[in-house]
Amino acid sequence: MKSSKTGKEKRIKRNMSLSAVMTYVVVCLVLVACIVGVAVFAGMYRNSVEQNAITNSDQVVSQVKNMITNYIDDMSEIMEMVRINMDESEEVRNDFFKNLLHIRKDVEAITVHSMNGELAACWSRGYTLKDHIRSNLSYTKLDSDELFISAPHVQNIFKDYYPWVVTFSEKVESDGSESKQVSMDIRFANIAAYVDTVGIGTHGYCYIADKEGNIVYHPQQQLIYAGLKEEQSENIRNYEDGTHTEDGIIYTIRSLDNCDWRIIGVSYVDELIESKVAGMIRAVLFVAVMVILATALSGSILAKSFSRPAKQLAAAMRRFVREAESFEFYPVKGTEEIVALSDSFGQMVLQIQELMEKVRNEEITLRKTELSALQAQINPHFLYNTLDSVAWMCEVGRTNEAIEMVNALARLFRISISKGHELITVDQELQHAECYLKIQKFRYKNQFNYTFKVDERCRGYLCNKISLQPLIENCLVHGLDVSEEGEILIEVYEKDDEIVMAVSDNGVGMTEEQCEEILKKDVHKKGGIGIKNVNDRVKIYFGERYGVTITSELDEGTRMELHMPKIMEDDYEM
Repeated sequence: MKSSKTGKEKRIKRNMSLSAVMTYVVVCLVLVACIVGVAVFAGMYRNSVEQNAITNSDQVVSQVKNMITNYIDDMSEIMEMVRINMDESEEVRNDFFKNLLHIRKDVEAITVHSMNGELAACWSRGYTLKDHIRSNLSYTKLDSDELFISAPHVQNIFKDYYPWVVTFSEKVESDGSESKQVSMDIRFANIAAYVDTVGIGTHGYCYIADKEGNIVYHPQQQLIYAGLKEEQSENIRNYEDGTHTEDGIIYTIRSLDNCDWRIIGVSYVDELIESKVAGMIRAVLFVAVMVILATALSGSILAKSFSRPAKQLAAAMRRFVREAESFEFYPVKGTEEIVALSDSFGQMVLQIQELMEKVRNEEITLRKTELSALQAQINPHFLYNTLDSVAWMCEVGRTNEAIEMVNALARLFRISISKGHELITVDQELQHAECYLKIQKFRYKNQFNYTFKVDERCRGYLCNKISLQPLIENCLVHGLDVSEEGEILIEVYEKDDEIVMAVSDNGVGMTEEQCEEILKKDVHKKGGIGIKNVNDRVKIYFGERYGVTITSELDEGTRMELHMPKIMEDDYEM
């Protein structure tokens, strides 16, 4: 025993030593990886951050400039076509403007003004002009013949329609008539939406200003109007096109060639540095992840001998608490102590499951014995009344009916006994039910009729004996009105993977509470086998999903269904 203990102590010391060595190796790997990563990526950051920031900002602003320039050129060409068509006939001119408004959804309206500012003509998509236009924001008197592009403004010449537009205006000289001014209102939302989506870094942006530094459009215009944000317009106005840095802010400026607008990009040095730092951190994290994976690999080797087997055993114990009956234990491998615990726990599981199975079988056996005892009880009132009816028939000379009634009673008892078997065929159960109905029909003096509707394929399946009689008895005792002729329908049919035996009547019906009460009664109040007895027997033999269901409506009748699985006589051991 002493040598065995010494061997165990040596194994423990060796394992602890290996764990310490692995810890030192992991720490060294992490430190080396972090140092190398920081050194490499810090050098990359120092060499590229400034140039990348300037290049990125310039590319973004140039892209915005090109887009707006192309858009304005496109609108200028359309404006030229408008000016040319002003010399055409009224019919040609109207067709051209109508087609233009249909094709170009961004063109809101085309207007013609006299040189004193009076509105001479207007083409739109069916909007109604105001009766009195106090101040036409889309009209600016031109002093030259060059194309004029206004600042964004609200178009206010139509009723209940106020789009945000930019107006292209130009003088038109007509032979033999005074000069006019043609204006085309273009929806500014397209340009604004594009500028809104442009970003330089996380918080950088672009905006449009004129050469005087006045803001034409800003994505944060509401903040500027509210005084919550301010742009350095005075300083920016003096900047030439190019990139300028001031107080940690990078301004990139590009002027448009076809108007007096300037595209100004704003980005932040600190933010761009942070983005580079974030990239460096991602690289370092990548290295760290590689180290962690290596650590996890080496740690898993140790876990196989220590922590993982213990966790598996603890998890098995928790599962056993939840699923004691169906639990299946697989021995856990590991150190000597873990194996010993695993073996002991496995033996305990087997013993507990054997005890649970024994208790369960004893409970089922006891329940079956109780139900068999109930089933074996013959209603003495039913027997006495039947024999009295037979005696009365003999006295009045109705011997043939008496013989038929006695034969039915004998056959009913013979099927009830069925050699002590609990399960009989559906065919035998139907014969038992028919015998019972014949006897009751004699006793009730033909005050009811009955009908069997049976799927012949179901006759060979097995069912609990004396299952239909309690259902039929309930119809006779509780369902049918003795003052009227009653109808009882017995059905047997297949439904998916089940056999359904149903008994329906056209009687007085029951409330939902009465239906529930019937399923709760242990026996019929006159001593017969109750519906609860039938329901319990089916559930014990076949499972909780099977049993009796009752549906009923007052003055309509009651339907009771008995659901059982499809079991053939050859497949079941009696």
